[in-house]
Amino acid sequence: MEQVKKKKKGKKIVLLVVSIIFLSLVTAGVYLYNTVFQPFSLPETVYIHIDREMSYEDVVKQLKEEASLPSEEIFRLLAEQMNYPNKVRSGRYAIEDGITMPDVIRRLRSGTQAPVKLTFNNLRTAENFAGRVSQQLMIDSLSLLNALNDPANADKFGFNNYTFVAMFIPNTYEVYWDASIDNLLSRMKREYDLFWNAERKNKAERIGLTPVQVSTLASIVEEEATYADEYPIVAGLYLNRLNRGMRLEADPTIKFALGDFTLRRILFRHLEVESPYNTYKNSGLPPGPIRIPSIQGIDATLSPQQHEYLFMCSKDDLSGRHNFATTHAEHSRNAAAYQRTLNTRGIY
Repeated sequence: MEQVKKKKKGKKIVLLVVSIIFLSLVTAGVYLYNTVFQPFSLPETVYIHIDREMSYEDVVKQLKEEASLPSEEIFRLLAEQMNYPNKVRSGRYAIEDGITMPDVIRRLRSGTQAPVKLTFNNLRTAENFAGRVSQQLMIDSLSLLNALNDPANADKFGFNNYTFVAMFIPNTYEVYWDASIDNLLSRMKREYDLFWNAERKNKAERIGLTPVQVSTLASIVEEEATYADEYPIVAGLYLNRLNRGMRLEADPTIKFALGDFTLRRILFRHLEVESPYNTYKNSGLPPGPIRIPSIQGIDATLSPQQHEYLFMCSKDDLSGRHNFATTHAEHSRNAAAYQRTLNTRGIY
């Protein structure tokens, strides 16, 4: 009888130990599960940027500092199991509130990026474009500028060094942060081809210009007119001059030739600059755009206002608007009033 009691007691102890071990394992399992799948707690989506020089350790550090990594220890264990340290890929990755560490690792390992909304507008030069792009993408501005100044690149896309900037249509585009220069330029060419659809090409043909010539004229129109409602008027004026064989005599082309858009007054000595962009000396359009024209400027040039104006001069109230004239005599009166205002204001 005593032996039976001892056996029963022994079984109870074994069961108790097994129960304790089981509960411990369950508790540990629940803890581990909860830790592994503990979601990121973020007030808003965080974006981490991994360039081609970054290591796995750099990625972990960025996740800790910028995305409040729930558990570095568990993340490292998971990353090792999922072979992520050997598969670090460049890019821009979104870390949203509620996402788990396994999902983040899968995203990083597969290179599933969040695209960047690349935006550029109101730019004059290739240098401006390269600088704006480098602020938004991984691309180095000097490398991009070198590519833009490479005649082989311009020729590859059907342009030359004078006209290459016409390929870039100001807008907002979804691109990957780590896009290469070649990929970016190819994308811009596809967007250019989409922009110059049959309707726009037909409009260009009706005014006797090629798409690149339209962009060149639009760039002058935008530099000349401060207000967009004057774009069609100015475009019509310059087309009138072109159609009559008159030189454009556009002051912005002188500023471009001199490399100084801050000039407030064009003097006779400025008009002597030797440059293919000097429209006071050279007939027709300059060899390429003097800025990267906007869609609004291009479309206004494609739909010019029909009128007889041949001359324009800034108004003497310095409002940025213009007086338009059909005769040189009328233009001379407008110009004299404007010159008097400049003299009075001490603008020489």
